[in-house]
Amino acid sequence: MKMETQERGTTVVVTLAGEIDLQHSPTVRRQLMDLMFEQRDVLVDLSRVAYIDSSGIASLVEAYQAARKNATRFVLVAVSAPAMRVLQLARLDKVFALADTVDAALAG
Repeated sequence: MKMETQERGTTVVVTLAGEIDLQHSPTVRRQLMDLMFEQRDVLVDLSRVAYIDSSGIASLVEAYQAARKNATRFVLVAVSAPAMRVLQLARLDKVFALADTVDAALAG
């Protein structure tokens, strides 16, 4: 798994790539929760995620809940087909804010 962060004004774009599984989800969780602690708006680019399991989804849900508590934005961007299947199975595609591109999420 690879994780990159990029500042876009007051928003942080977190790009995840590869497999987000039990081995890697603690790193994802820690990074996202650090950003939530800073009360930052966060866009998570999932376009290069080949696989995500329930622990990875749990990390996203926890960050989403923290963002709601902080009144900050948390948007999943360009969700890959494998990741979208998992979100749809859990019906979380109706819960998370989704955007097709980073630019669309920044504009929205």
